[in-house]
Amino acid sequence: MTAATHSTLFPQVPDSADAVLEGLDPEQREVATALRGPVCVLAGAGTGKTRAITHRIAYGVRAGILHPSSVLAVTFTNRAAGEMRGRLRQLGASGVQARTFHSAALRQLQYFWPKAIGGSLPRLVDRKIQLVADAAAACRLRLDRGELRDATAEIEWAKVTQTVPADYAPAAAKAGRESPRDPAEIAQLYAAYEDLKRTRSVIDFEDVLLLTVAVLQDRHDVAEQVRAQYQHFVVDEYQDVSPLQQRLLELWLGDRDDLCVVGDASQTIYSFTGATPDHLLDFRVRHPGATVVKLVRDYRSTPQVVHLANGLLAQARGRAADHRLELVSQRPAGPEPVYTEYADEPAEAEGAARRIRELLDSGVPAAEVAVLFRTNSQSETYEQALADAGVPYQLRGAERFFDRPEVRKAGSALRAAARFGGNDSLLDDAVDLPSQVRAVLSGEGWTTEPPAGSGAVRERWESLAALVGLAQDFAAARAGATLSDLVVELDERAGAQHAPTVQGVTLASLHSAKGLEWDVVFLVGVAEGMMPITYAKTDEQIEEERRLLYVGVTRARQRLHLSWALARSPGGRPNRRPSRFLKGLRPGSGAAGGRMAAGGAGGVEHGSRGGGGGGAAAPAPRRARRTPARCRVCGRTLTDAGEMKLMRCEGCPSDMDEGVYERLREWRAVQAERSGQPAFCVFTDKTLMAIAESVPEDERELARIPGVGMRKLNRYGSDVLAICAGQEGVGLDEGD
Repeated sequence: MTAATHSTLFPQVPDSADAVLEGLDPEQREVATALRGPVCVLAGAGTGKTRAITHRIAYGVRAGILHPSSVLAVTFTNRAAGEMRGRLRQLGASGVQARTFHSAALRQLQYFWPKAIGGSLPRLVDRKIQLVADAAAACRLRLDRGELRDATAEIEWAKVTQTVPADYAPAAAKAGRESPRDPAEIAQLYAAYEDLKRTRSVIDFEDVLLLTVAVLQDRHDVAEQVRAQYQHFVVDEYQDVSPLQQRLLELWLGDRDDLCVVGDASQTIYSFTGATPDHLLDFRVRHPGATVVKLVRDYRSTPQVVHLANGLLAQARGRAADHRLELVSQRPAGPEPVYTEYADEPAEAEGAARRIRELLDSGVPAAEVAVLFRTNSQSETYEQALADAGVPYQLRGAERFFDRPEVRKAGSALRAAARFGGNDSLLDDAVDLPSQVRAVLSGEGWTTEPPAGSGAVRERWESLAALVGLAQDFAAARAGATLSDLVVELDERAGAQHAPTVQGVTLASLHSAKGLEWDVVFLVGVAEGMMPITYAKTDEQIEEERRLLYVGVTRARQRLHLSWALARSPGGRPNRRPSRFLKGLRPGSGAAGGRMAAGGAGGVEHGSRGGGGGGAAAPAPRRARRTPARCRVCGRTLTDAGEMKLMRCEGCPSDMDEGVYERLREWRAVQAERSGQPAFCVFTDKTLMAIAESVPEDERELARIPGVGMRKLNRYGSDVLAICAGQEGVGLDEGD
C-alpha cells in the first residue's frame, strides 16, 4: 500500500467511472483522465504514482474507452505487478494484463516460438552462476566466489545493453565499468557462456528479452499480431528501463504512441544493471506532443522527512539532478530525523535494536519498522542484535508469503473446512468468519499469544497470524462473507502475490527497499566508505549513491533514524566519518549547499496537440570508546568477529574445558526449547566456546565476553556461572 491510499484493506468497488476519480488530487486526476498518449508522469517519492496510473487504467476501462484485454501495464518486480493487479481488481478493472517485462516477453515467446522458430522453447535456467562457472572452467579461468558473482553481473549488463562478447571490452571502458578481471578475459568468458548455453539448449532471463526482440524484428506477422492484441501501454518505474527493454517496448508499440510512462530520475539506482533515466528524460524529445504531469504532493512522509529528502537532492549534480522534483509534504508535522554516532558497528546494531525494542513496547507494530543498509553483508549483525533484544524480524527478499510451507498448508486446511465445514467439530462454536479461521488455524499452530523468541517457530506463527488478521479485515469489509469467499480471496491474492502484512521488523538493503514504506525507518551505516560505497569513484557513481540514500530517506512515513559507526569492530581505529551526503543537513556539519530544484513544482504541461521541517535534533551522546580486543594467547589485535568472541586467534591453541562446554550446550538446548527460538539466539557456539575457555567466576568476568550483553547477563548469568562453578543439573529441570 502507498501512503496516499491508507483506506480500508478491502475498499468497495467504485460504482461508476466517475467514482473512480473521487479522492484524486488535481495532478493525479490529470493523469487519470489523460487517456490518449503519449503521456509522461514525473512522480516524486510518495506522491501516489501507482494510485494515479491504476486509476487511469480503471477509469479508461470503466468509461468504455479502453478494453481491458488491450491494455498491457509493465513494471519491474513481481511484487509491483501483483500490487497493480490487486488494485485494478479493487477498482473494477479485472482483465488488464499487469506484468514484468520478463513475464510479458516470456508469455509471448512461449506462444509464438513454435510458429516463428519451430519446436519447443529451450529450458529457462533460474540461476546462471553455475553455467558461468562451467564456462570459466572451459576457459581455464580460476574465479573465486566473489569474482564469479561479479562476472555474472557483467554478462547480464552486457546483454541488457545489447553488447556482444567481441564488443565487451570497449563498451565496458566507455561506460566506466570496473571489470572483476581483465576485460579480455570477461569477453572470453562471455563468449564461452553463450556457446555453453547453445550446447545445452538452455536460455537465461536476458535471452527472454533478446529472443522476443529478435522474433518481433524478424517476423512482421508476429509483431502485428502482438500489436493487434495490445494497443495501450503503461510503463511504471520508467527511469529503470534498460536499452534492451526500451527496444522491446518500441517493437510492441510500432508506429503508435498510446503510451503512458511513469518515473522519477531521482530514484535511478540500478545503473549497474543497465538501467538509465535517459529514456525518461528524453521522452519529450522523442514525443514532442506528449502531455507531461508532475506529481510533487508527498502523502507518505512528514514535512521533516521531506525536508531532509529535498536537502539531499539540492546538493546533487548531473542530468538527473537538473530534473529533480521538490516534494511538498501533505502530512502533519512529525519528529525531526535523529542522527546518532556509535563507537563501532556492533554498538550501532545494539543501539538500533534497543530503540526498536522501545518502539515496540510503546505500541508501534513491528511490521511498521525497517532497518535499511547499503550491503547485504551488514544484515547478520542486525539479525543477531534484534534476536538478542527479543525483536521479531523478517528478511526482505526471503521466501514469498504464499510459497511458505505453513501458508500452503493453512490454505489447504481452510479450503477443506470451507468444503466440509459442516462436519468439522472444530467449527461447532465458531459464530462468524474470523472465529472459523481462528478455529481452523489453531490446528495448524496458531495461538492467541505469540511464542517467545524470533526463530522459525515465531516466523510460522507470524504467517498464520497474518492470515487471521486478513480474515478479520475481510469480514469487516464484506458483511456476510463466508469461509468459501475468503478462500477465493486468498487464491486471487496468491496469484497476484498480494501478501498480507507479516508482523516483524523488516531488514533490507536499500536497493530491495525501493517501492516500500514504513512508519519508522533506521538508516544504518551512513558513513564514508559505505554511503557512498568505497568503489563508487566517478561523479556519476557518487550521484547514484546519493540517490540511493534519498530512496532510503523517503521510505519513512513518520520517524527517521540515521546512524554511523566510527570503527568497524570493537577496539578498532575510530577513523570513519559520517557520509558527505549529510553535510549541511545534520547538526554541526556546516552550511547546506546546493540549488533549488529546477522545475520542481507540480502541474501539467500539455503537448502541442493538447490533451517544511526545521533543523535536526542534536546527536545522541557518544558511547565510551572501547579498548582494542586482543588475543589472550598471543596478544595480537583481533578484528574478525568470530575471533573476538573467542578472545583469541583461530590458530592459537584452545584451553577449553570440554566438560563445561558440553554442559553449556545441554543447558542451551533446554533454554531454546522453552523459549521456542533457535539455540544461537540464546548463545552462539563461539560464545559458549569463549565461556568454556575463560570459565568466568563472577558477573564482571562473564560480562567481558563478547556476545554476553546486559540482557543475556541478567537472564542467563546465574545459570552460566553455576555451570562454570561445576554445579550439576543447572537449568535442566522442567520447571522455570
